[in-house]
Amino acid sequence: MIPVRPRSALAIGLTLALLLAATRSHHFATALHLPDASWAVFFLAGFYLRPVWMFPALVALAGVSDYVTIAWFGVSDFCVSPAYGLLLPAYGALWLAGRWYAGRHRFALSTLIPLAGSVVIGAAVCEIISSGGFYFFSGRFVETSLLELGLRLAKYFPSSMVSLALWMGIAIVAHIVFTLAGSNFIRTRHQRAG
Repeated sequence: MIPVRPRSALAIGLTLALLLAATRSHHFATALHLPDASWAVFFLAGFYLRPVWMFPALVALAGVSDYVTIAWFGVSDFCVSPAYGLLLPAYGALWLAGRWYAGRHRFALSTLIPLAGSVVIGAAVCEIISSGGFYFFSGRFVETSLLELGLRLAKYFPSSMVSLALWMGIAIVAHIVFTLAGSNFIRTRHQRAG
């Protein structure tokens, strides 16, 4: 795991929670709404936050956010079905991918390949569990087939990856900026002390 100071972890956790709540109401970006950051939030929480209780807390926040947007803001409840519970292992795949990468992270270009691999694999597993679960267990489809599931995955997975790539790109830039700023701060303190 990368070392994150308690105050930094609190700030990261609150930022991720706010990002999840703010973007979850619409799963597709529009001119008025940011793209859903849920996938990036779960990956980044696995990467940055050590307490395991953060995962169920974020899952609960996602559920509450869905409830609020459906009950109070008129968002469609089409995705809420018996398959909704499969979001737990789907988001768990992203969380675990983030935790796996945290053990390999170094502030070096060489870790971009494991980062990309863990993001893509975590996202693919998440998509298969969430979309596959919805397709087969939601009760919304009369006839199901693996071919139709494959066509649906091919249709929806790319847009989910675009949203994930956007938020991960922002997170990578923020990580670089804060890491370099922290390094410069420490170097300046050592120079003044010496």
